[in-house]
Amino acid sequence: MSLDSILEALAFVVYTYDGRPITLLQILQVPFYILMAWFIVGHIGKLIKRGLRARNVSADAIHFFSRVYLVLTIAILVVTSMEILNIPLTAFAFVSGAIAIGVGFGAQNIINNFISGWILMWERPIRIGDFLEVGDARGVVESINTRSTLIRRNDGVHMLVPNSQLLENTVTNWTLIDQNARSFVRVGVAYGSDALQVRELIFQVLNERDDILEIPPASVFFEDFGDNALIFDAVFWVSAVSETDIRRRRSEIRFRMYELFNENNISIAFPQRDVHLDGNLTITNASQATGNNQTAPQQAAQPKADL
Repeated sequence: MSLDSILEALAFVVYTYDGRPITLLQILQVPFYILMAWFIVGHIGKLIKRGLRARNVSADAIHFFSRVYLVLTIAILVVTSMEILNIPLTAFAFVSGAIAIGVGFGAQNIINNFISGWILMWERPIRIGDFLEVGDARGVVESINTRSTLIRRNDGVHMLVPNSQLLENTVTNWTLIDQNARSFVRVGVAYGSDALQVRELIFQVLNERDDILEIPPASVFFEDFGDNALIFDAVFWVSAVSETDIRRRRSEIRFRMYELFNENNISIAFPQRDVHLDGNLTITNASQATGNNQTAPQQAAQPKADL
């Protein structure tokens, strides 16, 4: 096949729009230009994100930039493709209006989540790496997508939450301003223990730890006279990124309290009950009870003790 025949085939007019011929060559150019432009745009986007990471830009800001960059790139590619094909944007005015109406009625939830996702990325009330409490679930935000937000719970399970729920419902963000969180450890000691010594030992445990913040300072409260114990609360602030981290520190504090209390002969209280019996209590000899069944009741009649 000669070059002239190939050029003649490529110059074949596939269709004509508003007096403008659309040739086979123009149609074949579109995917080639799109692939080439997508490769160049993707490479530029990676370079920009790498530069932002080098400047210590937050992960959610980089994520927001990636989304905006992707949308603008797609819009530019679509407009450029239509220009190559000599198709004006007004040609899709009616079709796009009809599609918008149909999508508006049939995909309200999807559009709601889509718009909510952009609001979350723009206003940044929830960011990547934040520790959230959504209903009964707690976890760390791993990504904010256009339809849903990916949260990794404390047990390692990934949870997809629609973006609209994060805007319409109450969400507790433990790390919105900073990563400081208040926690406490409650302990009960036996009645008769030296309360002042107990307070000093608890302060010793808290002061030994470098991960407890000095501001606000830690406190020890004599919380209550319990049914079986004198109850103390050790209240402190830590910098943590997850509930698991806080639980680990509380566990370590309890281990140290147990060790110091044993060294100073302070008993950790346990439930106790006083039982009062009214009437007579019969004490039966077990060896006699297994003997003659007929004489056992007569032998067990005495002695009696009154309580």
